[in-house]
Amino acid sequence: MLKKSKVSQSRRTEILGLFQSQAEGLTFLPASALLKFLHNDQMELTANKDTAESLIDRYEIEEAAIESRSMTFEGFLRYMESKDCCLFDQTHKLVYQDMDQPLTSYFISSSHNTYLTGDQIVGKSHLDAYVSALRKGCRCLEIDCWDGPDMEPVVYHGYTLTTKILFKDVITTVAQHAFEVSAYPVILSLENHCCQEQQEVMAQYLISILGDKLLKSPLDHPTTGDFPSPNDLMYKILIKNKKLKSWIKAENKTEAEESADEGEDADDEEEEDDDDEEDQGHLTKAKFWSPRKPSLKKKKKKVKVAQALSDLVIYTRSVKFISFSHSRDNQNCYENTSMAEKKARKLIKTSGSSFVQHNQRFLSRIYPAGSRTSSSNYNPQEFWNVGAQLVALNFQSPGLSMDLNDGRFQDNGGCGYVLKPAVLMSSQRSFDPNSSRPQSTHLLLKVISGSNLPLPRSGKALDPFVRVEIHGIPHDSRTKNTHTVKNNSLSPHWDADMNFNISVPELCLIRFSVRDQTTLFRSEFVAQYTLPFTSLKKGYRWVPLQSRDGCSLDPASLFVLVWYS
Repeated sequence: MLKKSKVSQSRRTEILGLFQSQAEGLTFLPASALLKFLHNDQMELTANKDTAESLIDRYEIEEAAIESRSMTFEGFLRYMESKDCCLFDQTHKLVYQDMDQPLTSYFISSSHNTYLTGDQIVGKSHLDAYVSALRKGCRCLEIDCWDGPDMEPVVYHGYTLTTKILFKDVITTVAQHAFEVSAYPVILSLENHCCQEQQEVMAQYLISILGDKLLKSPLDHPTTGDFPSPNDLMYKILIKNKKLKSWIKAENKTEAEESADEGEDADDEEEEDDDDEEDQGHLTKAKFWSPRKPSLKKKKKKVKVAQALSDLVIYTRSVKFISFSHSRDNQNCYENTSMAEKKARKLIKTSGSSFVQHNQRFLSRIYPAGSRTSSSNYNPQEFWNVGAQLVALNFQSPGLSMDLNDGRFQDNGGCGYVLKPAVLMSSQRSFDPNSSRPQSTHLLLKVISGSNLPLPRSGKALDPFVRVEIHGIPHDSRTKNTHTVKNNSLSPHWDADMNFNISVPELCLIRFSVRDQTTLFRSEFVAQYTLPFTSLKKGYRWVPLQSRDGCSLDPASLFVLVWYS
């Protein structure tokens, strides 16, 4: 249960001050005084005498103290540096949420162009990208499928110089790693550009390689009615693709069949991407490198869905988004839509509450604009604010967006499914993230100190400050900074109070970012940690810091005091 390999002298002094204030002149802390500290300072309101004594048994090593049911300072220090005093609620390290709601009731960790390890133009496609995403708890993977030589479908970003990998190897990799870190269902989102013959090969691989993991028919009795829950679909892999309409008669087949082309190559989405490229002022270059069709004027020949592949689409049938009213009147619960970030952003601005209601009934996938050729990401929070479930990001691109995604999905045991808050699921009261709401929660954060902050490559000591960011609905989103401490990486001390008023805390993420003040107007990233507001523990807590790519920087940490009402 020990956490730190090295406790800075500053942190030790701060914790000694806490110990002495509780011990009231004694050299040890009786169980009763420890319990008082748990109640009054740590806000562990369910703690009792047994809780205090179990902490003594776990963290105290001096025999005399153990026998007298008390804790020395060294034992108290070990407790304060343990997971029991981490900022993140350790009960949320396990699956604790209701997993019997329909899939539409959850945020689902989702990846865009999962096969890529770099940019969208000349980046490498690699099987390791699928392994990495799955090990991060990703539950919706994207596979761009194209005709390959010798009837072997390939995966790559079409019309670009990205390298190609075999579809069958991708499916084999998914089969091996799908349920390593989570038992809950994996959705394979196919962007399907293959001819019917190679689609049939894809279907054969899906059936033969995935075996019993592949969901091939509807469940007999889902616990949630028509649309199943994560529990119903444990250890199952779902195929998301277009599907042939079951009522089609043979003589009408050519008229009523649906195109196989899925997701980001649909006509409405091409228009969105073109708009994005023009907005960014590099239309000519973007068209030259376009990952879309070679000619924007020439109408692309639609490829029909092969029956064998269509038969594997059960609960995740992709349809074109037309309007919220059209979806309300015509869309079935097992049908989902995809849209580019720009289109989704417009809908949030003009019809926020309708978007929320839409996402109560149907799965929505949001993906990055085609103009993001460097594999940059949007901020996922704006789409979670309307309850979009499949907010797809480029997992290979570290930074703020992936920090928020990692923070969101470390909740609920890191299983890749997080139950949407009640405010997004209420049928009685409409919710629009753009409208201001009465204040409901006051958050007080005192950023006390840091410990063992990582040095830059130059080896020069940092001039660190801490930036605390609240990411939620626009009204709640705020950023505050501590002052800068000069030339101190080992034990900077800020003792900075920050106050935030939050109206929808259940949607908020809190990001602690440590930065190095390099010039008067410039700072550089050092470390960060992001977590949901709902996983925040009150009291004196340490914040485990992570690198840009999400790896632990232990023993680097912050020491904070948290209170909210």
